Amino acid sequence: MAKRENRWVKPLVIAAIVVVVAAVCYLAYTKIYDMLFGGAVAVSMEDVYSTLNAIKWPIIIALVVIVAAVALGIGVRKQSTEIVKLVRWQAVVASVAAVVVAFSVITLNIEYSLINKVMTGSDGLSAATQEESLRLGEEITGEGIVLLKNEGDAMPLSTDTKLNVFGWASTNPTYGGTGSGSVDESTAVTLLEGLHNAGFETNETLTRFYEDYRSDRPVVGMQSVDWTVPQPTIEQYDDEGIFEDAQAYSDTALIVIGRSGGEGMDLPDKYSSESSYNKSQNGGDVVYSTQEDDIDSDKSYLELTNREIQMVERVTESFDSVYVVVNSANAMELGWLDEYDSIKGAVWCGGASATGFNALGEVLSGEINPSGRLADTYVYDLRATPTYNNYGNFEYENSTEITQSDENVAKFVNYVENIYVGYKYYETAAVEGVIDYDAVVQYPFGYGLSYTTFEEEISGFERNGSTTTVEITVTNTGDTAGKDVVELYYTPPYYNGGIEKASTNLLDFAKTDALEPGESQTLEIVFDDEDMASYDDQINKSYVLEHGEYTITLNTDSHTVVDSRSFTIDDDAIYNDDNDGKRSTDLVTATNQFDDARGDVVYLSRADHFANYDEATAAPTDMTMSEESMAVYQSKATFDAADYDDADAEMPVTGADNGLTIQDMTGLDYDDELWDDLLDQLTVDEMVAGVADGGFHMVSIESINSGESVDADGPAGLSSNFNDSMTGTAFPPAVVIASTWNKDLAEQRGTQVVVEGKELGITGWYGPAMNIHRSAFSGRNFEYYSEDGTLSGFIGAAEVTGATEQGMMTYIKHFALNDQETNRTNGLCTWATEQSIREIYLKAFEKSFKEGKSLAVMSSFNAIGARWAGSNSSLLQSVLRDEWGFHGAVDTDAMDPLADFYMDLNRGIRTGLTHGLSMGTYDGLIDDTESAGTVIALREAMHENLYAVANSTAVEKSAAMPMWAKCVIAADIIIALLLVGSEVLAVRAFMRRRNENAVTVVNSAD
Repeated sequence: MAKRENRWVKPLVIAAIVVVVAAVCYLAYTKIYDMLFGGAVAVSMEDVYSTLNAIKWPIIIALVVIVAAVALGIGVRKQSTEIVKLVRWQAVVASVAAVVVAFSVITLNIEYSLINKVMTGSDGLSAATQEESLRLGEEITGEGIVLLKNEGDAMPLSTDTKLNVFGWASTNPTYGGTGSGSVDESTAVTLLEGLHNAGFETNETLTRFYEDYRSDRPVVGMQSVDWTVPQPTIEQYDDEGIFEDAQAYSDTALIVIGRSGGEGMDLPDKYSSESSYNKSQNGGDVVYSTQEDDIDSDKSYLELTNREIQMVERVTESFDSVYVVVNSANAMELGWLDEYDSIKGAVWCGGASATGFNALGEVLSGEINPSGRLADTYVYDLRATPTYNNYGNFEYENSTEITQSDENVAKFVNYVENIYVGYKYYETAAVEGVIDYDAVVQYPFGYGLSYTTFEEEISGFERNGSTTTVEITVTNTGDTAGKDVVELYYTPPYYNGGIEKASTNLLDFAKTDALEPGESQTLEIVFDDEDMASYDDQINKSYVLEHGEYTITLNTDSHTVVDSRSFTIDDDAIYNDDNDGKRSTDLVTATNQFDDARGDVVYLSRADHFANYDEATAAPTDMTMSEESMAVYQSKATFDAADYDDADAEMPVTGADNGLTIQDMTGLDYDDELWDDLLDQLTVDEMVAGVADGGFHMVSIESINSGESVDADGPAGLSSNFNDSMTGTAFPPAVVIASTWNKDLAEQRGTQVVVEGKELGITGWYGPAMNIHRSAFSGRNFEYYSEDGTLSGFIGAAEVTGATEQGMMTYIKHFALNDQETNRTNGLCTWATEQSIREIYLKAFEKSFKEGKSLAVMSSFNAIGARWAGSNSSLLQSVLRDEWGFHGAVDTDAMDPLADFYMDLNRGIRTGLTHGLSMGTYDGLIDDTESAGTVIALREAMHENLYAVANSTAVEKSAAMPMWAKCVIAADIIIALLLVGSEVLAVRAFMRRRNENAVTVVNSAD
């Protein structure tokens, strides 16, 4: 009877083991699969290959054991039955053990970091937090929508108006962008829902026509790109009788024109394969349009397509009252808005996030009086901008010599326009008489209409030493309540051939409260003279406030002046150590750091009325990097630790037992001597992990009780690429936040991100993003604030302040000059003057560090000049830390396999970088850990990382082993016990059968 019962023991043991292994594998598989292919940033096949390479040995060893076990099981088939059963059971045990050991080694060691991110989740947002985030997002969109046109006060529209909503984008609008700034659109309020919620009725037949035509938006991403702008042909409209039906429905039409953009790909400057860049970031072919009649090399993606033109012409012919919604974060060519008499009004809505289209409906209905202002200049011809010929794909002919590789191609871009970016060029060119402003610019920077009217005046102006206080009184002179934006600019003296200066420069701005008709409000703006200083990178190599007359203008936009005051500076103020000392906001004097980034480029100059415009803005003809620039070009092939390390340096103390924890360091100065004692406790392995394993977290360090921090994308709201339960609310994109011109709203948004982060367990935010709209064609303009560094700086600093004050590590990005997506992972050599670097591209970052007190920053893929930004000591040490006083984490951008040839952590940690955004295994990223120079660099990097942790909510994280890892270990123990138990049973069965056989033999002999 016992023998019969034991017959079921081994099958039950096998079944139990299979169930446990299968459950763990299934859970890991589903989580990892969702992370790989369901996240906002899809993992490339290079990432997959890299991961497979990292885990190959445990898999190979397990397979070898299994094959050997199977072979052994087959090899003993001629032995006695009890031998065969015993050996084959050993084969089963060995195979199971090999699989379990391999799985455990991979999950608990090699890929622990990746698996932990996948397995870490949260309970999601509370209802109250979600409600507040949605409310705030809607408010931001409401204040960020810009009224472009309102002929004869045709707007707002009565909700009794029945709307024929034309344009395929009405059924599939743009909420934000793709990549790290993408949002979950599945639960978002649609554009049509927003209209309905505001009380409008819309033509459902027209809506169904578009839905039947195409239900999905073409994909724009790093893996594949399809720039098709879906739109039926006029024949298809006519075949369905759409216009006749629409005219019968109502006499009013609303046209929606939408454009999308995203990470990894810039928008086509030519809407055909004649565009300058015809591959996605990861090498896929670009589809410009699946609608062949739209392919047109004479157009760009930011113009109406041929089909859209036909649709607009028919709509404007068929209806006397036509309104337009421009749903594009990128500045489009909108001259057509003025070409049709029936177009009475137009609004810009750059992206609506989760609930923003509710605000659009309320703006159209008048429930919200629009108060947004444009963050960019809108010109009639985007091909006539100073940047157009020097934006996109440019490759060095001597690329192999530069990169020391046939496989890695060196690319470049020339910032030839110098400081004359956006309105700074157009306003200055108009003053210099080289353009007809009204013929070139349709909507100035800072432009926006209202349903009411305002009177603005400078009611107070006081100079107190070098500080000026300006009072601006705003009065609502219309019959509708609304908010107004006051924009203060300055005009500095310009001396021909001297320091480059724009004639018009945003100084500061403020937004009023909602003013009732007849109500007034006085706003105060205070600035220092040094705020108007220019950077002289040629003579004084410092900031200079030149003598002469300065005019402070109160504008409704960059071009329209309503009031002004002037004063004279008698003597030059030169902010260097030999003259007037550093600026008050700098820790040390700012002086030239980027001479090598100037390169062999002719830059646009205001001298003699922009006399060199044609030469400077022409497409590059010199496609060879000079030997001088090649001497400073950085890649892994050019790295030599001896260039950075002191040969006589002593190995730092490691692994000490000083009894300190990270919690002891909260609030201490960076230079407090107690930091040395804490850093002495770290082992080399802990420092390597803390620096090299930096993708979306900082690792747990048990010896100092520092728990694992959790970082998340992105600029449009917290978004985990690994776990859906850790995704927050989709907020409006940065360009919409900037278009509110409301610092308070920006700060509220930063604060609310932290409220969400605390509930989701997120301590680091890969945002906000602060690059510049150098060109309208940048794929990530939705993610960046503006063409202007001052507007970007004030809005960015407000967001960062709101987040940092609540303990969030804000990895403001991409530091710096990452203003195009094309070739970004090719180590793009970015050539620019130091003046433009400081006055335009670093300005937003500067305010966010000095005023926002950010604890973190993400460096960029590109190089400044020929030095990768992530290992550029001029940027990360001289400017960021020495001048601006920053201390905290400096992460790389994603350590993309495409960028592996130059993104070198070994150089980076010696030049200001502190950790790498690696996506899985980090083995091999740090070399020569036996060297004192390497350990010293690791120690300094960890000092910066841990300073950020100690002063953020990450300090509250537990350093204990996560539950999933405990479950894996528990499963290992259970399986081990089952295997041991099965071994005991197998041996006992073998012994019993052998004894039985022995008795049988004896009996037979008898």
